[in-house]
Amino acid sequence: MTETPTSVLIDGIGTLVTNDPELGEGRTGELADAALVLDGGRVAWAGPRDRAPDADTRVDAAGRCVIPGFVDSHSHIVFAGDRSREFGARMSGRPYEAGGIRTTVAATRAATDAELHARAASLLAEAQAQGTTTLEIKSGYGLSVAEEERALRIAAGLTEEVTFLGAHVVPPEYAGDTDGYVTEVTGPMLDACAPHARWVDVFCERGAFDEEQSRRVLRAGMDRGLLARVHGNQLGEGPGVRLAVEMGAASVDHCTHLAAADVDALAESGRGAADSATVATLLPGVDFSTRQPYPDARALLDAGAVVALAGDCNPGSCFTSSIAFCIALAVREMHMTPEEALWAATAGGARALRRDDVGHLAPGARADLVLLDAPNPVYLAYRPGVPQVAAVWKNGTPLS
Repeated sequence: MTETPTSVLIDGIGTLVTNDPELGEGRTGELADAALVLDGGRVAWAGPRDRAPDADTRVDAAGRCVIPGFVDSHSHIVFAGDRSREFGARMSGRPYEAGGIRTTVAATRAATDAELHARAASLLAEAQAQGTTTLEIKSGYGLSVAEEERALRIAAGLTEEVTFLGAHVVPPEYAGDTDGYVTEVTGPMLDACAPHARWVDVFCERGAFDEEQSRRVLRAGMDRGLLARVHGNQLGEGPGVRLAVEMGAASVDHCTHLAAADVDALAESGRGAADSATVATLLPGVDFSTRQPYPDARALLDAGAVVALAGDCNPGSCFTSSIAFCIALAVREMHMTPEEALWAATAGGARALRRDDVGHLAPGARADLVLLDAPNPVYLAYRPGVPQVAAVWKNGTPLS
């Protein structure tokens, strides 16, 4: 009887990005002329090609680059409907405001479970084909007890990183009564939704929820065992960043408009232990799609803050599933180096999800990796818009 092969040697790697400085050069732990062994869904060995152990099967990388799978820590892919005309109008001069979310809420409520699942599964597959191996999915387009529970149930069938975002905006039935809606979110909605989620999130922003309302939402979620993350400082300076740090949130996302005190707070949050810092998750695809200013990534990095890059795939402000595109924007528009941007889209995303098993390729890590049709990872920014993913492995299994 023939045994099923369990280990795989990926040989002939031109550049291997491990994100482990003990294995290679720089923060991304780069190795030239390298090899990688996968076994049982994990990385079993990483190092120079001439020292590679034997494995059951061999894959020849033919001098191409291998990087960790992208860790996209921010998406909204459980939705229905289309907002392309809103995008077109915005590109003609109308500024973006959060009110457009309500358009998607109406379409999502009218969709069937099967329609929502099919759309989300399609977008997940699209992201995976472009190198994303870990994807966080938020609710936030249902905004009622039943609809938010449904969205989270669908999301939980697609990813382990599920976020309750009932506090996205105030739905029409609570117009003029934001506090009443917060009471709904922190009571019966959380009771129904918490069993499906790992995270609680809130849009702490003008036009959505103020500081005290946001604090109530986060505290209620944390009391039910959920971990905190925050949408903050997207449309202007405000309390979102400082609230996230105060509450020990894993991440505050957007960070488009930061005061010096916000940068200092984010940097200080990681002084004790970097893996417990509040990560500044930057979403350059949103700023591209809304013509907002880009976040000041250099100020954050130079201050010592932990920075992640994520996609924010959603139908209104950023309908892309391409992390490579976000990396190119970060390098060109946010003055990140290619190395910084790649780290932020892999290890940074893992930090934003408080994960130590993804975002790197050291022995023991989950075998989530991407073979690029390029000799080194600089090509992600050097050749923007060009398909470069030759193969993707998730849990040690090829996705295609």
